[in-house]
Amino acid sequence: MRSTSDEKGLKKIYEGKAKILYSIPGDDERIIAYFKDDATAYNGKKKGTILRKGEYNNSISSSIFTLLKEKGIESHFIEKLSGKEMLVYRLKMLPVELVVRNVAAGSLAKKMDVEEGIKLLSPVVEIYFKSDELGDPMINETYIGAFDLGNPADVEKAKQIALKVNDVLKDFFDGNGLILVDYKLEFGLLKGDVVLADEITPDTMRLWDKVTLEKVDKDRFRRDLGGVEEAYKRVYDITSKIKQ
Repeated sequence: MRSTSDEKGLKKIYEGKAKILYSIPGDDERIIAYFKDDATAYNGKKKGTILRKGEYNNSISSSIFTLLKEKGIESHFIEKLSGKEMLVYRLKMLPVELVVRNVAAGSLAKKMDVEEGIKLLSPVVEIYFKSDELGDPMINETYIGAFDLGNPADVEKAKQIALKVNDVLKDFFDGNGLILVDYKLEFGLLKGDVVLADEITPDTMRLWDKVTLEKVDKDRFRRDLGGVEEAYKRVYDITSKIKQ
């Protein structure tokens, strides 16, 4: 399906698994992000489509970025343009992504040989080098300077922001019947300052029902649990309470 940006003849500058980025003629500071209905898992080995996923994720991410800005946490988000399109600042992206974990699940549960669902005594922050070819390997802070992956101070700032995001989102979802299990964040530089980028959606978060521990995120697609669209809609309905 063609996006509105395609129909306007805007230049596609990047297409990933979940989004397409378009440049705006005469505007070097802003770009348009289009959210796709495509779904992938296991580094692209599993592929599919989730009905209305692009619409849901655009709205969810727009709402969450709005909430975080109210709490003093800046991002690339400017405004929601349409059902699947968001206007964002053009950033110089950091070559790493951070994963914050509050509960043992997924790869962490396997790595530490514990059952999923064990609440961690404190949040775990993991750093991953963004490389599709290498499978986004986990690294630590010493890699940043050793491999010239950017300014170590920027990565440290990103970690501080990630933990602030954790405080805000844990409280928000807890108040709406969900447990924030873990999530992935990406960052970039806006006029030299580290800010949030990419998206914050059920694609990039694990969310569980507080009572039943039912999964309300992409794990329903990843693990063939069914009810995928319903899970995304539940998060959409909850985050729609945030006034943009």
